[in-house]
Amino acid sequence: MGKTLLVIATRNKGKVAEFREMFKDFPVEIKSLLDFGSIPQAGEDGETFDDNAYNKSSFTAKILGIPVVAEDSGLVVEALDGAPGVYSARYAGEDATDEENIAKLLKEMKDKINRAAYFVSVISVAVPSGPALTYEGRCEGLIAETPSGKNGFGYDPVFYYPPLKKTFAEMSIEEKNAVSHRGKALAELKREFDKALIWIKQRLAEVKAPGGSHNHDH
Repeated sequence: MGKTLLVIATRNKGKVAEFREMFKDFPVEIKSLLDFGSIPQAGEDGETFDDNAYNKSSFTAKILGIPVVAEDSGLVVEALDGAPGVYSARYAGEDATDEENIAKLLKEMKDKINRAAYFVSVISVAVPSGPALTYEGRCEGLIAETPSGKNGFGYDPVFYYPPLKKTFAEMSIEEKNAVSHRGKALAELKREFDKALIWIKQRLAEVKAPGGSHNHDH
């Protein structure tokens, strides 16, 4: 049985590594946007993580003509009324580095007693035409006073996970995948993965069939 090619719609090497680790036992070949020169980017201007994940997956699947898995995730901080939320990646500006985003977050949190926060991850699996499948995960934690740990990416050094008494950046990739928002969304996708692969194959077959309908876009 041939492998199904899936493209992860990201150029973030950290995310690609987490996806590959999760799906190493399945009959899929995983590529990322790093494998395709410059292609147009979907706008990440949706109001929700769901919007952004769906826009990214369906837009990229149409351009490449192959099934795409896209993820949108972010950090929701209670004391900041849900910020940075969908703006997590560009909290400190359009091309902000992880360090700049963390510095801004810690500055905003300076005198806040309530450190509660959670990460959200929404994964969307799309084919070149039609609807998409959606999976979601969430992980509750606290915003640390100072960054700690060298692993992971994004806000991982300041996201403290009480059950393991560590920040995400102090965890191994296996530990993080077991508890993180992305790990949970991926685990949901993994549980349903056999069904998702059948769905993908059926959708692709419909498109190739003469008279296959092309007007399911929403």
